[in-house]
Amino acid sequence: MTGSTLLLLGSAIFVALIFCRLFGGTQENVQGNCTKSGICQTTGNQVLQADRAQVLNTNAGTLAVLADGIGKENTGVVCAQIAVDTLLDQFEPYQGLNSPDYFFKSCFYEANKRIQRTIGERRGGACMGAVFTDGNYLHYAVAGDIRIALFRGDELIPLSKGQTLDVLAVQAYEEGKISRQDAIWSMDEKRIWNYLGQDGFHEIEICKIPVRLKQGDKVLLISKGIFEVLSWREMEDILAESAPVQELADKIVLEAEQKKGIDKENGSVILLQEMEA
Repeated sequence: MTGSTLLLLGSAIFVALIFCRLFGGTQENVQGNCTKSGICQTTGNQVLQADRAQVLNTNAGTLAVLADGIGKENTGVVCAQIAVDTLLDQFEPYQGLNSPDYFFKSCFYEANKRIQRTIGERRGGACMGAVFTDGNYLHYAVAGDIRIALFRGDELIPLSKGQTLDVLAVQAYEEGKISRQDAIWSMDEKRIWNYLGQDGFHEIEICKIPVRLKQGDKVLLISKGIFEVLSWREMEDILAESAPVQELADKIVLEAEQKKGIDKENGSVILLQEMEA
């Protein structure tokens, strides 16, 4: 059986999983969980939607996962679905998550291996961002270029930096490894240097200190089709509105879709909000 045939077979299987995930399959409402969620997506100007976004509520807490697939045809779709499924499948049995950092590291590395096994010699992979909250603290992890932010007091506060070359240059400058001029020259370089599925997969970005959540906080996960199109201020204005999180997620995507005259990637929004118990 050829590699192309295997990939097509894998694609068919993952399409079935996608429908289960996105249309009522895995999102659970657990009694006592006070985290509300909203998800919305746009294909942008692209032919396929290769982003995958899911939120899972269990007795352990809430896990939100957003993956941006990389690759031609169905390769990106398959890679993104593998990435999301790996985290969700590993998280589902937990009754409590005592070491979120270890959980993220082990799951991201497992997702990397599964993607490599599935796509073989084809070029592909996925960027992925994940947030876990037990209602009190927020933990996050990122591979590649997914943005995670906290909205509090009418201000959208960036949490993740992303794993792009411009960010890497700043870190290298701060560590004294490159000159200030070299860092400045690198600031316009937005290519990712780490993602799931690549050979030589690197360390993921993990929050060094868990974020203490307050009632009413909103947590935002977005992919390129949103953060490359909308300004921080435009998203702040929407998030400041008093509306359900699903409605706010829909408004962010609609605002991005209404932007004209620019090339737009797939865009996804996951929005979480801590509510009173």
